[in-house]
Amino acid sequence: MNSEIRLLEPREVWKNFADLNAVPRASKKEERVIAFMKEFGRNLGLETFSDEVGNVIIRKPATPGMEGRKTVVLQSHLDMVHQKNNDTDFDFNSQGIEMFEENGWVKAKGTTLGADNGLGVAAIMAILESKTISHPAIEALFTIDEETGMTGAMGLNGGVLKGEILLNLDTEEDDEIDIGCAGGIDVTASRTYRVEATPEGVIACKITVKGLQGGHSGMDIHRGLGNANKIMNRLLFDGFENFGLRISMIDGGGLRNAIPRESEAIVVVDKIHHDAFAFEFNQLATVIKKELQVTEPSLTITGEVVEVPETVMELGVQEGITRAIYAAHNGVYCMSPDMEGLVQTSNNIARVKIGNGKIKVHCLTRSSVESSKTDLSNTLRAVFELCGCSVELSGSYPGWKPNMGSDILKVLQSKYEVLFKSTPNVVACHAGLECGILGQNYPDMDMISFGPTIKGAHSPDERAEVASVQKFWEFTKAILADIPNKE
Repeated sequence: MNSEIRLLEPREVWKNFADLNAVPRASKKEERVIAFMKEFGRNLGLETFSDEVGNVIIRKPATPGMEGRKTVVLQSHLDMVHQKNNDTDFDFNSQGIEMFEENGWVKAKGTTLGADNGLGVAAIMAILESKTISHPAIEALFTIDEETGMTGAMGLNGGVLKGEILLNLDTEEDDEIDIGCAGGIDVTASRTYRVEATPEGVIACKITVKGLQGGHSGMDIHRGLGNANKIMNRLLFDGFENFGLRISMIDGGGLRNAIPRESEAIVVVDKIHHDAFAFEFNQLATVIKKELQVTEPSLTITGEVVEVPETVMELGVQEGITRAIYAAHNGVYCMSPDMEGLVQTSNNIARVKIGNGKIKVHCLTRSSVESSKTDLSNTLRAVFELCGCSVELSGSYPGWKPNMGSDILKVLQSKYEVLFKSTPNVVACHAGLECGILGQNYPDMDMISFGPTIKGAHSPDERAEVASVQKFWEFTKAILADIPNKE
């Protein structure tokens, strides 16, 4: 299946992408891909090493005639989001991604594709092994754990890199040049509760919310997509308010940086209320699907009778947590007053796990303004503390402030206009690029980000446009050939 991917143009990029996608590379489980990348560099006879946190650095000298140009850091992250459809039989720990091409797009069979950021990695690999591409001295920086904490970028010490320009190959629209990004912070609410024996005379139901698009919790947060955790909570809240529904368990969402696509819950209601509950449940499900019919046409909400569970949640805690999840902000919090169309601050209620006496709610709050990030994270903290949860704020990382006077921005704008006869969109993105973090230890490095068109990142609908990868590759080579001279 992946053999057809290797025949796509540019072959030097797709070949490396196929090799990379044969290696399991989940965030925080990058040992195999680190070894793969170190072997790749050493087989080319290039200086190759990893730092104390696992980032891999490969250095390649300038091609003849380019020795007087500024050294360029080419940067992408090695890890990928591991997500699959519930009905997909796939083991990310042992299997390579199964890819296919369809109507000009490369996709994966029921899993994430890994184009984020594997296509950036593959392009850098192609440049490192090329004998014909003109370029200045290159430092290839392959960071780890971008998707679940950016600990690779955070752990990169100052002084390791010598480059003056950094090209981050991790954006997802090929007509955009990115000069800024949002920072983020994890907000995690947790508490224990007393389990109670399930009352007599009840009927148990399994409620399932699925078929949502999901997607990147930063880049897609403005699209009005459904959040499975919020939808499930709405259903449970209504059932409790009107029929005394009791919750046994909830399991919704997955990774903190992915908009949750699915949620399941086991609940019970008194037999005398079951018919009325089922009727109202179906009515509310129809209302929700109608509200989201444009953005979420494949949404399904079902309820089926199942075996009665042994225990349910303590009633007071159930009431508190369902109210807290209802009140907790999800989606766009505010738009940027400085850049039209840019989300400034948002939150994703990414994961809700309730059962066996434990509650855990994971959120990822993003903002390009540090004070606004603090404001929203404190808002969420207050909501969950009011229902007795302890709240941890962790993994905070800074945003990347735009620099419209950037010298490398001028190079990219000029090259884009010459190559593609149009003007690129200069933007800041509502996602966590590593540039802001790397800039803390390399404040004088001129940074920019660009990449091919990738849709549905962080979901099994992830796909990469073949024509866009060709465009991205030509653009990258043209930029490297025109890097400014050293001062």
